[in-house]
Amino acid sequence: MQYQVRKAVIPAAGMGTRFLPVSKSIPKEMLPLVDRPSIQYVVEEAANSGIDEILLVTARNKSSMEDHFDRHFELESTLEKKGKKEELNTLLELSSLAHIYSVRQKEPLGLGHAVLCAREFVGSEPFAVLLGDDIVYSKVPCIQQLAEVYQEKRAAVLGVQEVDVSHTGKYGIVDSGGKDGNPLQVSGVVEKPSPEEAPGTLAVMGRYILEPAIFDVLDRTPPGAGGEIQLTDALNEIAKSKKVWAYSFTGRRYDVGDKLGYLKATLEFALRREDLGEEFRDYLKNLHLE
Repeated sequence: MQYQVRKAVIPAAGMGTRFLPVSKSIPKEMLPLVDRPSIQYVVEEAANSGIDEILLVTARNKSSMEDHFDRHFELESTLEKKGKKEELNTLLELSSLAHIYSVRQKEPLGLGHAVLCAREFVGSEPFAVLLGDDIVYSKVPCIQQLAEVYQEKRAAVLGVQEVDVSHTGKYGIVDSGGKDGNPLQVSGVVEKPSPEEAPGTLAVMGRYILEPAIFDVLDRTPPGAGGEIQLTDALNEIAKSKKVWAYSFTGRRYDVGDKLGYLKATLEFALRREDLGEEFRDYLKNLHLE
């Protein structure tokens, strides 16, 4: 097996019920953070980590995600004729980020099943998984940080960060048996435990480096919580016989599948923009709602 991570899988088949009614007709991954859909930030993270093949696991009525990363010759021609070079270059850069593929998850059977849909695409290589609802702002791309740990450890790596103990019920929480370190070898992950039952406060934040052995495990993993095939269950099975590592990555993570998280991300990404930040900051300072 080679140890360079060249492929990424982005599960993006969810129905987006937290964003109804807009997600009834628009994939939640296409909702913009300023002028780029959130899925683009995830694809850019993978591409900027040296990954050149990316699989979108989509569902019915989500073809706009594929279209977004495709060429649009009519629009490009119009921009060229009008001399709008900056806008044209933006489109050309977008369509050349990476080789983008897609596969449909035909039934909503959970994250584990979505990853299993990537089996033929991945083949015998290690691969990254980036959840479409999680955006990470960092100087070094988050998945690159995990890939560097994988190069050293040559075993599954989970991207984690500390959360307040009152929020453990929202995440998969790493069980490290009380050990410390970074990276930290873990014995498993407890899915959304109550604060009283949580083995710690290190939460998995939608970033993984996995090995293809996960597919055989997922194939025999029975449906778990909610009748879905849980990636957590497969990782726990892997951890019984192989090492699994948790790495506390550097960066600010946003849950853009949540309304408040989406608003925070939109605000902060806008403030970081050279073309918008200063004027937007002045606007916020003087904002008085009636």
